[in-house]
Amino acid sequence: MRKFNIRKVLDGLTAGSSSASQQQQQQQHPPGNREPEIQETLQSEHFQLCKTVRHGFPYQPSALAFDPVQKILAVGTLTGALRLFGRPGVECYCQHDSGAAVIQLQFLINEGALVSALADDTLHLWNLRQKRPAILHSLKFCRERVTFCHLPFQSKWLYVGTERGNIHIVNVESFTLSGYVIMWNKAIELSSKSHPGPVVHISDNPMDEGKLLIGFESGIVVLWDLKSKKADYRYTYDEAIHSVAWHHEGKQFICSHSDGTLTIWNVRSPAKPVQTITPHGKQLKDGKKPEPCKPILKVEFKTTRSGEPFIILSGGLSYDTVGRRPCLTVMHGKSTAVLEMDYSIVDFLTLCETPYPNDFQEPYAVVVLLEKDLVLIDLAQNGYPIFENPYPLSIHESPVTCCEYFADCPVDLIPALYSVGARQKRQGYSKKEWPINGGNWGLGAQSYPEIIITGHADGSVKFWDASAITLQVLYKLKTSKVFEKSRNKDDRPNTDIVDEDPYAIQIISWCPESRMLCIAGVSAHVIIYRFSKQEVITEVIPMLEVRLLYEINDVESPEGEQAPPLPTPVGGSNPQPIPPQSHPSTSSSSSDGLRDNVPCLKVKNSPLKQSPGYQTELVIQLVWVGGEPPQQITSLAVNSSYGLVVFGNCNGIAMVDYLQKAVLLNLGTIELYGSNDPYRREPRSPRKSRQPSGAGLCDISEGTVVPEDRCKSPTSGSSSPHNSDDEQKMNNFIEKAKMSRKLSLPTDLKPDLDVKDNSFSRSRSSSVTSIDKESREAISALHFCETFTRKADLSPSPCLWVGTTLGTVLVIALNLPPGGEQRLLQPVIVSPSGTILRLKGAILRMAFLDTTGCLVPPAYEPWREQNVPEEKDEKEKLKKRRPVSVSPSSSQEISENQYAVICSEKQAKVISLPTQNCAYKQNITETSFVLRGDIVALSNSICLACFCANGHIMTFSLPSLRPLLDVYYLPLTNMRIARTFCFTNNGQALYLVSPTEIQRLTYSQETCENLQEMLGELFTPVETPEAPNRGFFKGLFGGGAQSLDREELFGELSSGKASRSLAQHIPGPGGIEGVKGAASGVVGELARARLALDERGQKLGDLEERTAAMLSSADSFSKHAHEMMLKYKDKKWYQF
Repeated sequence: MRKFNIRKVLDGLTAGSSSASQQQQQQQHPPGNREPEIQETLQSEHFQLCKTVRHGFPYQPSALAFDPVQKILAVGTLTGALRLFGRPGVECYCQHDSGAAVIQLQFLINEGALVSALADDTLHLWNLRQKRPAILHSLKFCRERVTFCHLPFQSKWLYVGTERGNIHIVNVESFTLSGYVIMWNKAIELSSKSHPGPVVHISDNPMDEGKLLIGFESGIVVLWDLKSKKADYRYTYDEAIHSVAWHHEGKQFICSHSDGTLTIWNVRSPAKPVQTITPHGKQLKDGKKPEPCKPILKVEFKTTRSGEPFIILSGGLSYDTVGRRPCLTVMHGKSTAVLEMDYSIVDFLTLCETPYPNDFQEPYAVVVLLEKDLVLIDLAQNGYPIFENPYPLSIHESPVTCCEYFADCPVDLIPALYSVGARQKRQGYSKKEWPINGGNWGLGAQSYPEIIITGHADGSVKFWDASAITLQVLYKLKTSKVFEKSRNKDDRPNTDIVDEDPYAIQIISWCPESRMLCIAGVSAHVIIYRFSKQEVITEVIPMLEVRLLYEINDVESPEGEQAPPLPTPVGGSNPQPIPPQSHPSTSSSSSDGLRDNVPCLKVKNSPLKQSPGYQTELVIQLVWVGGEPPQQITSLAVNSSYGLVVFGNCNGIAMVDYLQKAVLLNLGTIELYGSNDPYRREPRSPRKSRQPSGAGLCDISEGTVVPEDRCKSPTSGSSSPHNSDDEQKMNNFIEKAKMSRKLSLPTDLKPDLDVKDNSFSRSRSSSVTSIDKESREAISALHFCETFTRKADLSPSPCLWVGTTLGTVLVIALNLPPGGEQRLLQPVIVSPSGTILRLKGAILRMAFLDTTGCLVPPAYEPWREQNVPEEKDEKEKLKKRRPVSVSPSSSQEISENQYAVICSEKQAKVISLPTQNCAYKQNITETSFVLRGDIVALSNSICLACFCANGHIMTFSLPSLRPLLDVYYLPLTNMRIARTFCFTNNGQALYLVSPTEIQRLTYSQETCENLQEMLGELFTPVETPEAPNRGFFKGLFGGGAQSLDREELFGELSSGKASRSLAQHIPGPGGIEGVKGAASGVVGELARARLALDERGQKLGDLEERTAAMLSSADSFSKHAHEMMLKYKDKKWYQF
């Protein structure tokens, strides 16, 4: 036990004066600290930071490719990302360093390689034969812009079309240019007087590899003979071309045009098209041309053995279909199906049974890449149903507003959520298996259950199974179901405090053991849910309204303000113990016409059918007070053992007994202090402004701009005025980050947008706001626990710890009635304890350790089914049952102490209880601030993990707060990261990296080491299907596919070397390792042979150099010897 330190005792009371607070911060504990020594096992070597996996829909997709043999799908994006999808659970994310947009992707089919073409005119060769794909080679075009690429099946020569209309040829093995070039003027010759525009299409004739079809944007198509280096035919049409596709027999091709027409051409009839179709044009009676339509952006022409060919196209709708959704059109024989899509079409591909272009294609599905979704259509079933998508691509179905991550959950949770979620599945999907099924799963070394919960702008909450680096949706809860919906904008209640998304989720509080769920929404509403496997019909939805207002009057006598030793109990058993706390929603305005006592949303008054899963237990709403809207909720906590929920905002705190449906506590923040308030506060000046909406909550359209006057710093920055504009801009951004976190992060929320500077002793003159807003102190953290509430306590008891944005921690004592029926009859007594602790910066997180340094989790009531009638014996047992407090130590003896771990924006403290001495202190950051802090379990121990606004991720040991890890991870580039970053047990963390994707990372050395094993394999050795049989007569009379010796044509011997200034070769980081990793296949074999030759040549070169060096040294030796001989030839022995 430490010596009694009077300065420490008074410190909390005198913290209002700056001198005392300075003393408190400067005071470090002497080395002779007598706190009981706790053996800490975590060391720096247990920590390492690395990204693990990225889930969700690729943000801003731009390109699509499919390997029909490996059955792997690739998606490129505008930010240079590459996402690869195999069978469900096999996914991979890569990134081009330049960040340039991906314009096209081409698989080297069944080779385990992929070529990407980027908007910065670079080509990259990716090796997919390793678990983390890497770039083997890059080629940067210096003088021309790349517009289109084509790689024929089983060829190593890649055709590259450019904006100038030229075609270059790249050897994909060495990534060098051939000297063979098709110049645009040679291709078109005199057929056009003007430049034909960029190359928009290249493909070889399926039956003759020596003939290359080149499509120019202006409408000219050229069939080029590669051997004779001249054009065989030129086809001219007066509308711009968007895409071209071959019939598999190589006698016809189809073009799509900018006026919504399709033209079908016979190869040998260049004069005019055989057929012109306008799929969506209105046919005019006089035989005139149909009205022009929107451009057909892409067309595919696929044949079947047993029936008519498929013509599949995107775009081409008529101009009078205003407001019509984007469509994919499937024309098959005489039938035309128009399939409406939810978002605009980026690209589509038809999946076919064969990789050979000269065989019947037998299409079986179409994969459609939309702006915000990936859809797969079954072509083999009537009505073209879609396949059920097994990838977790629906994270952004409604914009994510907050998320929470739970590792090492109870094992029965995922099956329970899955069983209730399985009933929510839509019907009408294709009966077939998902056809993209390449790759192999990794070996999951992690066996513990992980759950991610996402809250969304439309009020939905999704539960995801995140075990073993995969992601799968388990269950979706719609919280808006309990409210009346307005049918149109005029019908909306005038009590709304946000213009859109009134049900958006801001905070999620979840107890995995008891399965109790509590959410706080943007309209100042809180809903408590219980989990049940039975369907119920709720006749009347239980609801409470709470009048939480910020008010300082001259005469103050709120409950609980008496001297701490004799607090007056606050509470009662009836739902309205104190009249102003809970009102029926009848009165809508006060006597002076101001809106008063009305909530923002209207709860349904009709019976509500509640499906198995989460069912509403209680709805709590804050109401308007005297024309002022309720302030958004900034913190929330629920405890199943005590049957209590508590929440706070910048006005104060409210506690509700959800078992008795009664408000127990309703205090302004200032009233919590009682007579110990260290701040000078001015009386309130009433405010009439509407509350700002949750700016930045749903930033699917990146970058929310927030007015500068709403976001002054709670704690960052110096107290002197800022001089430079740059500093001011940076500060504004930091404030937006803090505000974003306030708006929706659970329990580490900041106050609403109006909160101003509130560091220890700073004043700022502001013309924008009144003193009222300056002095507002919001509730930023809440934690139920069983610990010592006062210094004199001999044993722990239930209490609530409350943290505020001014760095204060206050303790509220809870006196709970006995369990069973008594719990529902007797009131819970709630009283402020008078205990006050101080930290620098807003409080973010609190936790408790026992005397051995183990975490003391909050007490919980184990989950049981409520809606099933129980046997009498069961009821008796329940009456006697007390809630369980799961402390690792078997019994809390009187002599045992505890430690409170408190993390704020700036520092962390470990307080010894019940003495309330500061055992350890760590200033986490001076110049920045902590966005998220979590106390987490790792390697049978615990630590404090923090993410700072300056991009650093840090961990500290507990209880001594030794720094264990400090890594610069990522700068805070947008609000979304601030709002969604969270740590969990076993070294896991995540954040929303884009509006549609979750990035997971680990800070555990062990997970980093095992990651390679856990990742799936994209490439699996598969036999390439046999080439189509030419048939006896075709073989006899020379029909069938004509092959071409491309090596002879494009190699250095015949075509010479390409101009060096045209493109620059850049070896990739994948390099030799990547090539060695290639196991089989044409490119792999050639690359390995080339590598062996290179290595052999290198060795021979070394030998040659060494021989040359020996020769030259022998030469010089003989020269020296000869000179010596001449020098001494005529001298006598005595002259030496």
